[in-house]
Amino acid sequence: QVQLVESGGGSVQAGGSLRLSCAASGYTYDTWCMGWFRQAPGKEREAVASINSDGDTSYADSVKGRFTISQDNAKNTLYLQMNSLKPEDTAMYYCAADSGGYCYSWFRESEYDYWGQGTQVTVSS
Repeated sequence: QVQLVESGGGSVQAGGSLRLSCAASGYTYDTWCMGWFRQAPGKEREAVASINSDGDTSYADSVKGRFTISQDNAKNTLYLQMNSLKPEDTAMYYCAADSGGYCYSWFRESEYDYWGQGTQVTVSS
């Protein structure tokens, strides 16, 4: 049973930084795509960034140059370093993982089979 548990959310002022973590357990695939999504109140969930087992990364245009996705395979943990945060980054952030893919459709929710419960990020102006 794959489980994803996010942590690291919180409240920060605009311009600040946060690092989100996603601890994965029960994940036994040799190849993978893992991603971060976010959902603001009243809006649809949107893709933020992804990384595959080769270390290839992708980012939404809105976060390029500010957010960095990374993974520690030894710790089975996914990270999202968020710098220069803006009020529009306020959302619930979700970690997601597929079952053995390569992130070809990293921006689609349907790419992913497993989801965490989310961690709230609030950025004040």
